[in-house]
Amino acid sequence: MKLGDLEFHIIEAGRFALDGGAMFGVIPKPMWEKKAPADARNRIAMAMNSLLVHAGGKRILIETGAGDKHNDKFRDIYALEGPNLIEGLRHYGHHPDDIDIVINTHLHFDHCGGNTRVVDDKVVPTFRNARYVVQRGEFEHAKNPTERDRASYFPDNFMPLEAAGKLSLIGDDRVIAPGVELIRTPGHNADMMCVKLHGGGKVAFLFDDLVPMTPHLSLPWIMGYDLYPLQTLENKKKWIPQVVQGEWLALFVHDPHVPAAYLRERDGKIEVEPAKVD
Repeated sequence: MKLGDLEFHIIEAGRFALDGGAMFGVIPKPMWEKKAPADARNRIAMAMNSLLVHAGGKRILIETGAGDKHNDKFRDIYALEGPNLIEGLRHYGHHPDDIDIVINTHLHFDHCGGNTRVVDDKVVPTFRNARYVVQRGEFEHAKNPTERDRASYFPDNFMPLEAAGKLSLIGDDRVIAPGVELIRTPGHNADMMCVKLHGGGKVAFLFDDLVPMTPHLSLPWIMGYDLYPLQTLENKKKWIPQVVQGEWLALFVHDPHVPAAYLRERDGKIEVEPAKVD
């Protein structure tokens, strides 16, 4: 899709599964299972969607999926499977060395695992010519997470970036390239970011884990994983109406069926109109 001079593609960096109860928090299973059926282990199918953005002469990758450094036990627990982010880049004619900027909205393993790879038994940056952008507060927290969220952070996904001098830490909202705006939206954790893409009078908004899948558009449907659910609620109240009223394209990082859609409000409810984006 083109937004003026800005162009972006959605690349699916893989599939995985998480516990449905955790994904929908206080919502009872008879309600959420109608929208996201669970398997025998109570897991729901999810995607890991990345964005390849061309803006201001830069090639920008937003999110890198879970990567391929995990052992068989981990892959079984989370039902990790293809496709592959690198193959997705190649589909659009790009090599990892072509990427100028990598944006990590936060450092949970399903969003940044592809940051690094193993070469000759050493973990090194996958995108060796890129600078990796992340919120400073999120990086500091990732190095010393709490017992509640420690299972989401793996040092091999981000510490080699610091060692290689590839990290670019920011402390607030930031325009990272023409038409690419990073917006801190606490709730899922203290320093997660959403991404606003705009140009030519058009806007696309990556909700990231604020609204990870289309069922989460309903205000009380908030993940049990969120550290600050009331902040999630306030940010949903702020951003969902803007997307609806502005007729922005909504992008969903974990929806396996609807990665992009236009949102319409009818009779007080949000309706989803899937959009085709290459």
